Amino acid sequence: MTLGGPGNSLALVRVYLDHNATTPVHPLVADEMADVLRRCFGNPSSTHADGAAARARVERAREQVAELVGAVPAEIVFTAGATESNNAVLYGVLGDTPAGGRLVTSAIEHPSVEEPARLLEERGCEVVRVGVDRDGLVDVSAVEAALAKPAALVSLIWANNETGVIQDVGVLAELAAAREVPCHFDATQAVGKIPVDFSSLPVDWLSASAHKFNGPKGIGFLVSRTGCELPPHVRGGPQERRRRGGTENLPGIVGLGLACELARRELAERQREHARLRDRLWAGLEEKIPGVRRNGSAHSALPGTLNVEFEATAGEVLLEALDLEGVSVSAGAACHSGSVEPSHVLTAMGRTAEQARGSLRLSVGLGVDDAQVDRVLAILPDLVSRVRTA
Repeated sequence: MTLGGPGNSLALVRVYLDHNATTPVHPLVADEMADVLRRCFGNPSSTHADGAAARARVERAREQVAELVGAVPAEIVFTAGATESNNAVLYGVLGDTPAGGRLVTSAIEHPSVEEPARLLEERGCEVVRVGVDRDGLVDVSAVEAALAKPAALVSLIWANNETGVIQDVGVLAELAAAREVPCHFDATQAVGKIPVDFSSLPVDWLSASAHKFNGPKGIGFLVSRTGCELPPHVRGGPQERRRRGGTENLPGIVGLGLACELARRELAERQREHARLRDRLWAGLEEKIPGVRRNGSAHSALPGTLNVEFEATAGEVLLEALDLEGVSVSAGAACHSGSVEPSHVLTAMGRTAEQARGSLRLSVGLGVDDAQVDRVLAILPDLVSRVRTA
C-alpha cells in the first residue's frame, strides 16, 4: 500500500470502514440503473407504451422491497430516503395538532427523528425521551411508564446508527399496541443487514434508505400499514396513490428494488461474513491496543458495526490520522461530520464527554476482507500511541 500526495501517480489503496454512513453501490445495481437511464426513460404516469414500461419497473421494485421487509406491495411508499420517511410520520401524526399531541421516543434517535421532535416540542407537543442503559438498550420499563398516559405516537430507532445496538422491537411494539398507540420504527440501519418482518410486528410505519445496503443514494421508502394512512407530505400529483407527489425517481427506485432482492437472497451470508470481520477486528484491537472498550451491547448488535472507545485519545485526531493512512472510519453519525461535540448516543449511555470524543465507529460491508482488517490492525496501534503521546 502506497501513500500518494498531490501530483503523485501512486494512488492510495483505501480501506473503507464506514458502511453505516453509506455503502458502495452493488455492481449489479449500478448496471441495472444504467440500463434504465439508457433505455427506460418514460414517465411512469404516462399512459403510452413508454410510460407503461416505466410503471412496470416501479411496481416490480415495490414488490422487491415488500418481499425483503415482509410487507405487501401496496404498503410501500417510495421516498427520497429515511429522513423524509421519518419526517413524514412525525409531522403527519403530530404536525397539525402539536399542542394536544404527545410523542414517546428515545434519547438515542437519529437527527431525522430528533430534530422534528424538537421542533414539534417548540410548537407545544409533549416529547418524552426515554433513556437507555450502558449497553445502549432502551429502558423498556420507562417506555411502559411513558405510555401510562395517552400518547399520539411512539417513534424509536430499530438499530442504532452509531453503536449498532439492536432494540427489542417486538416487546416495544407490543407495549404500544396494548395501549392502542400508533408505532413507528426507524429501521434505516436494520433493513438489508438483519431480518426485518413488518407483518409479524404490531407496528404502523417503518422507514429505510437504499444507500445503507448497497443501493443508490436519494431513494428510500416508508412502509405504511394498510389503514394507517398519513396526509400527503409532498403535494402536487397523483404519484404513490397521492401519498407523495412528484415524478418518480425511476433509476433510483429500480436500484432500490434490486438492492432489496440481493439483500434478501444474501442476507444470511452477509450476516455471517460481516460478523466474522467485525469480531476479527475487535479481537485484534483488544490484543494490540491497551485501554480500549467496546461501546454498546456485544450480544444485540448489527453484524458489521463496532464502536470503540480508545482511552485518553482524541477521536477526531485519530480519525484524521487514519484517513491519511488510507482508512475511512467515523467519529459518530455522518450527519455530525466536522463536529467535535460528544455523541449524544454515547453520553446517553453514560459515557463522559471525554470518553465519547475518544470513540470511533468502524463498520464493515461489501468489499471489506481479511487483508483490509489486518491492514488496519497493523497501523492502528502505532497511531493510537502517537495520538495519546501528542
